[in-house]
Amino acid sequence: MHPTQAPCWLFVGTHYAGPGTGLSRARFDPATGSLSPFELAATCPDPAFFVVHPDGRRLYACNSGTPGGVTAFALSPTTGTLTMLNAIESAGRGPSQLTLDRTGRVLLDANYGGGYFDVVTLTADGALGALGARVPHEGQGTDPVRQARAYVHCVVVDPANRFALVADLGLDRVYVYRFDAAAGTVAPHDPPYATTAPGSGPRHLAWHPNGRWLYLIEEMGNAITALAWDAETGRLHAQQTVTTLPEGFTDANTAAEILVRADGRFVYASNRGHDSVAVFAIDQLNGRLTLASRVGSNGRTPRYMALDPSQQWLMVANIDSDSIAQFRVDVQTGALTSHGELHHQSRPYGLAFAPAQ
Repeated sequence: MHPTQAPCWLFVGTHYAGPGTGLSRARFDPATGSLSPFELAATCPDPAFFVVHPDGRRLYACNSGTPGGVTAFALSPTTGTLTMLNAIESAGRGPSQLTLDRTGRVLLDANYGGGYFDVVTLTADGALGALGARVPHEGQGTDPVRQARAYVHCVVVDPANRFALVADLGLDRVYVYRFDAAAGTVAPHDPPYATTAPGSGPRHLAWHPNGRWLYLIEEMGNAITALAWDAETGRLHAQQTVTTLPEGFTDANTAAEILVRADGRFVYASNRGHDSVAVFAIDQLNGRLTLASRVGSNGRTPRYMALDPSQQWLMVANIDSDSIAQFRVDVQTGALTSHGELHHQSRPYGLAFAPAQ
């Protein structure tokens, strides 16, 4: 990925019941850091996590309510308009996270409440097509409340598009499946998963651009585990685990989002409770992490974050203070500096940038 200073659209999901629930857009200028007021782009029930297709002309959103599902939109780079293509319903509660495979023709979504993930082939126009696979997980973890059953929280594909990796918060496992993009299916791998620390609660996964390192944020353990990926055998090896919290902090907290900067030099992680963003430098020889800095999120409960295409700005959605905080990113140190006023948005969940024309 080559950073760009071109203007872009910032989309945010408003996650609450009532008028205005859906996806809103604002025009962002990376050269100045200016963001226009948000306008409703499309109504959409319970939008949580969402992704923009690499072609910049489609957007896919998780509808995390009950009943929930996934909604596909056509996206106009000129106006930022979203036009619904179609939607599919989940079995019970809707998914919490989704991803596109490396061809851009298959969508995989993680259903937290249902304890399964889906593989959906897209049609030629980008609409949601056939369900190629629905894979349930079974079991329980060590925490009788949070881990009484499987909670599939995240699914990603490896850089070679040969494997799907699935983080299960309820089972303290990262599963590895063989992935067939042409057929839109998955199959169990051997070994089927890598285990994490008991009670850690795997949440989200983020790849390093070199494709050899993978970073897992653990919601319950408030930690990041750096994993080495063997692309030939499809095996994960834990290299290191670091806390996202400062020493001595004992109040309630759940770690949330994790991002790797496009140049592969820094990792950003959000804390809900401590209400902060931790910045870690990545050792370019082995992928291990060292805390570089930590900054308050300028609000309450920072669930999702997004780096803009220029990689010079970080947006942080603070759900419980109805605001999006904007930070300038120091290219050399990774440090974050607050910029401008908070951007008001009711119950902001997912964030995603898209190219503008």
